[in-house]
Formats: sequence, C-alpha cells, structure tokens
Amino acid sequence: MAKTSLLRPFAVAAAAAVLAATGTVPALAADRDTTALPVPDTAGVLSALQATMGAGAPGAFAVIRDHGGDERTRSVSVGRADLDGTPMNSSWRFRVGSNSKMFAAVLVMQLAEEGRIDLDKPLRDYLPAGTLPAGWDMTGRQVMEHRAGVYDHTNDLLEQPGEETTSAFEARIRTKVYNPADLVAMSVRHGQQYTPGTRYSYSNTDFVLMGLAVEHLTGRPYPDVLRDRILEPLGLDRTSFVVPDQRIEGRHITGYLTNDDRTKPLLDSTEQTGSWVWSAGAVISSAEDLDRFLTALMAGGNGGLVSDASLKQMEAVLPTPTARISYGLGLRRISLSCGDVYGHGGIVQGYQTQSFTTPDGQRSVVVFANASNNGAVTQGLMNALEPAFCGKKPAAAPRTALVQQDGADRDLPVVEDTRI
Repeated sequence: MAKTSLLRPFAVAAAAAVLAATGTVPALAADRDTTALPVPDTAGVLSALQATMGAGAPGAFAVIRDHGGDERTRSVSVGRADLDGTPMNSSWRFRVGSNSKMFAAVLVMQLAEEGRIDLDKPLRDYLPAGTLPAGWDMTGRQVMEHRAGVYDHTNDLLEQPGEETTSAFEARIRTKVYNPADLVAMSVRHGQQYTPGTRYSYSNTDFVLMGLAVEHLTGRPYPDVLRDRILEPLGLDRTSFVVPDQRIEGRHITGYLTNDDRTKPLLDSTEQTGSWVWSAGAVISSAEDLDRFLTALMAGGNGGLVSDASLKQMEAVLPTPTARISYGLGLRRISLSCGDVYGHGGIVQGYQTQSFTTPDGQRSVVVFANASNNGAVTQGLMNALEPAFCGKKPAAAPRTALVQQDGADRDLPVVEDTRI
C-alpha cells in the first residue's frame, strides 16, 4: 500500500499529461476490452433533447466524446442558456449535483489504497468522535453503496406536505449555510432506517459522511483535498467546490427551479450555497471537465485516478429498484441495448446532468438541462443516452428511467406525470 501511496500523485499527473497533449484517454488496463463504437444517432439525441424542452426546460445539450482511434466530439444543443434568450452553450459551467459523488468516491478509494481506511470496517472508526452513535456499525462500503440504512437529511430541507418547492428553496436552501456535521445530525435524529446491507436506499447523507471521512483522515478541508488530488492534477480548470459561495464564476448556464404549479414562472436558482448537499452534490463543472474526469477514472491503474482493483470495486454494482440501473461505490451502471455504461446523474435546484462512459473509457456522454423539479425533463435526458451510446435501432429506444428529486436522487419506475 505504501508504494501505491507514493506513486499515486505521479500516476494522476501522467494521466493529466496524456489528456492535455492528445485529448485521449490514458492507456487502458489489459483486461479492459475495447470494441468498435456504434455511430451515435444524433437525430435521436436531438429528439430527446427537444422533448426536454417541450417538458419545460429552457434549454438542453448533449456532448458525445470519442477517444482512442476516432477522436471526435459531437455536440447537440437546443434552446436557451437563460430566459434572456442567450443560446445554450455546452462549453459553459453548471452545477453537477450528485455527479459530485463520483469525485468523493475517488478520494475515498485513493485513501483506501494508501491504507488509511478499510471499507469493510465500521465507517464510524474513520470519522470524528460522536459523528455517528454507538452501535451504528455500517461499513464504508455499505455507505457508498447506499445500503447503510442512513436517512437522507435532504428530506427535511426540501418541500414538506403542502409547501411549494420554490418556497422551501428560498427558506432553507438558497442562502443557508449548513455545517456538514449538522447535516449528519439531522439524519441521525431519524434513527437507523434498516439493517445495513439488507437493501438499497439512496441517501445524500451517505456521501456527506464520506466527505467527512476524507477530511478526518487527511486532516485537511474537503475542497483542498479535492483540488490537490483530482482537480489540479487533471487540469480541471472549470471544476470547483466553492461552498458556501453562492455564485458560479465565469461563463455559466442559468439554472431554473420549476414551480409545483406549472402556470407560475420558473425561478432563477443559479445562486445558492450548496452547503445543504456539500460533498454529495456541490461540485460545479463543465461537460469537457466531466469527460476528462471519467476517462481518467476508467483508465484504472494505467495512469488513471485509482488502481485497477479500486476501479473494479467501484464497478461492482448491486441492483436498485429500477430495472437496468445498478449502483456500486459512487458509480451508477445503466444497461443499454449495446451494453453497460458507468457514471452518475445529478439534480440540484435548477440543473440536471447525466454523465456516463463506456467501461473502456472510449466514449463519454454528458446530457444536461437547465430546469429541475420536473420528472419529464429527467426522462428526456435519460432517453438521450441510448441513441448517444448505441446509435440507431430498428425498435424504439428502451425507456430507462432515473427520476430524481432536487438534490436527492430517487430511483423510480417510469411514470407519465412525475412531480417529486
């Protein structure tokens, strides 16, 4: 483990150098098979994005990047980046929501490689004293798999029965600054929800806990660890973690929160502290940076972010209640008609993003819309993944759904009219 710890910064730097020089993914591990990629069905992608606009999003985009032999980027954008009429721009920055969990998972796996954390021992041993009550012996692995029985604290911050979503946002989210330990305490008050390991239940608190573990084990603030271990080595210049600052610096897309009453106008929710989801959802990034991160992750031990063994653990998924969607260690797997893809999705007030890659890192797809609290918009983005990865099909693309609540993903079956 000591050798891995010493070599990790150089491996990440090597990955960054390859990406910067060639735009290609670093060399793949020998057992990671590569196959020819289907030509994306950009017409199908466009149709899915237009459906997201028809459902209420001001704009949407998809960025499809191929690495290896056929270096090519395809970008499809529709609609507006803001209600002032600015055309959607797929190179601008946005809030990535729960895609942040992939970044946290990488940091944890790096620390595991260095022998600082054993994922099969109680996570409580790697947290500040008193963070979790005595007897809460769920392991770090169970927490990262969302199988720990930890109540999702965001349920207490989002709208309550009879309360308008936008009112809850203004009252408890936009300007409020929460301490991560207080978010965990909010969850703990609800008690352990079930015996760890017995079922899946998505909880943002799980990755707040992992962020706290990163801080405790390194003795450094989470944003600093994220910057030094991932952002700077990979040259992710448009990715940041600025909690509790509310603004998105530089050119960025405006995010809009949908009212429960669809006759009311969209609410500009771009400015918000992000502290209510912290390491579980507060990263700001761009499509290009998400691609760079995913391709470096999938490189495994050959110049990637984590070792081959760590990547295999992250990809060792278990079922969720939604068909064709499984979850590993901070990675979600979706089974499409042409094979499995890995990544994550994220919804945070005003923004929806799905970021996925083939297992060999040869193609990444980032789909985005600037409206939240709208399940039909989510469905439109999910429907773009099949044509983007698998190309044209004689039959209709399968309807793989991941319907999510703002800042608190929920894996649910497809429904025709979803407001959650």
